[in-house]
Amino acid sequence: MTYAQQDPEFSQHNSAMSLYNPGSVGSHDRICLNAVHREQWVGFPNAPSTSYFSADGAFSIFGKNLGAGISILNDNYGFNSDLGINLQYSYRLDLGSGKLGIGLNTGILNKSLSPEWKTIGTTGEIQDGAEGDPSIPATKDSRTAFDMGLGVFYRTDNIFMGISATHINQGRIKYPNATPRLVRHYYITAGYTLQLPNPMFEIMPYFILKTDGRANQLYLNTNVRYNKRFWGGVSYRAGDAVVGQVGLELFNGVRVGYSYDFVTSKIGKYSDGSHELTLGYCFDLSLDKSPQKYKSIRFL
Repeated sequence: MTYAQQDPEFSQHNSAMSLYNPGSVGSHDRICLNAVHREQWVGFPNAPSTSYFSADGAFSIFGKNLGAGISILNDNYGFNSDLGINLQYSYRLDLGSGKLGIGLNTGILNKSLSPEWKTIGTTGEIQDGAEGDPSIPATKDSRTAFDMGLGVFYRTDNIFMGISATHINQGRIKYPNATPRLVRHYYITAGYTLQLPNPMFEIMPYFILKTDGRANQLYLNTNVRYNKRFWGGVSYRAGDAVVGQVGLELFNGVRVGYSYDFVTSKIGKYSDGSHELTLGYCFDLSLDKSPQKYKSIRFL
C-alpha cells in the first residue's frame, strides 16, 4: 500500500479558503468571486498545474443567516487529471463580535488517467507498457466518486479561525482491478489583523496546520498591508518552500495577487520554483428599493 497527498497545494490560501473549509462560505457578508491558478515546480516534467474558482455569498431566509456557494477545481499532475465540482452551504450564528459558520460541501470528484507507462526490463532497458502491475490501468480511464467536506469557521473584523475536514465520506475510485479511496485531510487555521501605530499599515499573520493522519505540514504567513490596498509578505511551508507574495486592490475593487515559491526540498534542484496568480472581487447585492430623490417638495 502507498499513501500520498491528494488535496492540491496553494500558497495564497485566503483566495481558496472554501476549498478547505465550507464554513467560510458567506463569511465576508458579500458576494465574492475568487480564482487561483498555480504552476508548481516549473520545469519539472508533468508538474502539477492547478486552477480553482469559487463564488459564494451570504443571505437570510426566515430570519436565519446562511451562506451558499459553488466551487470548481481542475488539478493536473503527471498523467492524472482531477475535476471537482462542489456545492457549499453554511449556517451562520452571531457569536461575540463575529459570526460562526458551520459548513458542508457536497459534490463529485472525477479522476481521469491518460497513462504513458514505461517499465524497466531485466537488463535495464526502458520498455512501453505496465504489464507488471495489473491494478493500475494501462489505458485511459475515468472514474467519479461522491465527495463531502465539513468545516467550522469564525470571523470578526480582526480575527479568523477554523477547523475542517475534506473527503469525510472517503469516496472510492473504482478502477477495474483496484479501488483507491479519497483519504480525509484535516485543517486548522487562524489569523489576525494587527493595526500598527501608523493607521496606514497593518500586519496580518496567519497559519495553517494540515494532516491526513500520516503526514503533517505547517504553513506560516505574514503580510503587511498598506492603505488596505497594497500588501506583500513572506511565508514558510515547513520542509518544502519559502514563499514571497505581493498584491493590490484596483480602483474598481478587483484584487490581484502573485506569489513565488522558492522550493527548499530536494525537488527544488530539478525545478524553477512555483508560480501562483489570484484574482478576486467582492460586491454587495441589495434587493431593497433605493431611496428616491426629488427636486420638488410636492412629490415627497
